Amino acid sequence: MTAAETEPGIVDAHHHVWDLSVRDQDWISGAELAPLRRDFTLADLAPEARAAGVTATVLVQTITVPDETPEFLALAADSDLVAGVVGWTDLTAPDVAETLAELRAGPGGEHLVGIRHQVQGEPDPRWLVRPEVLRGLSAVAEAGLVYDLVVKPHQLAAAVEAAERLPGLTFVLDHLGKPPIASGELDPWAQQIRRLAALRNTVCKLSGMVTEADWGSWTVAALAPYADTVLDAFGPERLMFGSDWPVCRLAATYAEVIATERELTAGLGPAERHDVFTGTAARTYDLSVPARPAPPQETPCA
Repeated sequence: MTAAETEPGIVDAHHHVWDLSVRDQDWISGAELAPLRRDFTLADLAPEARAAGVTATVLVQTITVPDETPEFLALAADSDLVAGVVGWTDLTAPDVAETLAELRAGPGGEHLVGIRHQVQGEPDPRWLVRPEVLRGLSAVAEAGLVYDLVVKPHQLAAAVEAAERLPGLTFVLDHLGKPPIASGELDPWAQQIRRLAALRNTVCKLSGMVTEADWGSWTVAALAPYADTVLDAFGPERLMFGSDWPVCRLAATYAEVIATERELTAGLGPAERHDVFTGTAARTYDLSVPARPAPPQETPCA
């Protein structure tokens, strides 16, 4: 067996798909987001992912409707690329535990690895620590799932409190908590990141940076202080790569995103880079990650 045959595949721990003929994505509005107002499918993603060495992905919910999660689970069941699904359910519903059990028992249910809610859109900065939400988060933990956090910097304090109150639940911070990269500010975002990372039941996705920067003029140097902050706070063993495709296309191609994240982690050793690009996601979401296929062998001339 050659080294190429045993080279580990990369996990893309964060991407989306949608079909506008099935359901509208009402968050895609205005001229700036117009490039996203079309269907994006696994067939669109697959060649880009494979070219980058990605052999497993995590498909993440986009809207807060119950039907999307079973649809995503069915997609995962028929895909050799999607290894896990982070879905949505109403955390405030009294029957959240029963709903999670039904999702796990349905088609593709073994691919359900986590739950997410668009907390970033909630007007209450302390939504995560409402009693009914904490009850729902407890049900997520009891189901053996993780919880993806999509929050803005002003909501990080509540995320810290929720993680403190539920030490048995792993919280995965999406997109670094959406720091203000375009303005170049670090604090108070960085202070809250260090508070969150001090809790061992937290993990962070190195994702979504290019769209928090200036879409037309971002540079790797502009992203570096934010990547360095989470690398220092969480460590590579609690940091994972995510493309945020197709949203990333507003500012960068899939290939550019992964090349950028390789550059941002160039100072790490091989084992640490393996954590960021494969190991952390595999451990956190309990994923099976296929090795990269060996390149085709050239046939020697006779």
